[in-house]
Amino acid sequence: MGSAFLPHPVVMWFLFANLLTVVIYGADKMAARKAWRRVPESTLLMFGLVGGWPGAIVGQQVFRHKTQKQPFKTWFIISVMVNIVVLVALSRYVWQ
Repeated sequence: MGSAFLPHPVVMWFLFANLLTVVIYGADKMAARKAWRRVPESTLLMFGLVGGWPGAIVGQQVFRHKTQKQPFKTWFIISVMVNIVVLVALSRYVWQ
């Protein structure tokens, strides 16, 4: 459905992934405040890995969530770097 609005479905994927990531960070922050069941850190990292890392950065800053936990920050940075490397490789070899 996204490709009906934009000529590049990849762009639509990244918009959707980032919007969903911001929502999930907000939901996890609310769950943390109310002592509800939390979103696993592996799920938060996976959204960053599949392209939602800009949304994760926005969610971290807006909700002040996962900004101080050092192991998470390290894994988050690694997931961002992996995503960027994969995107560069795809752009060089697949989308020429």
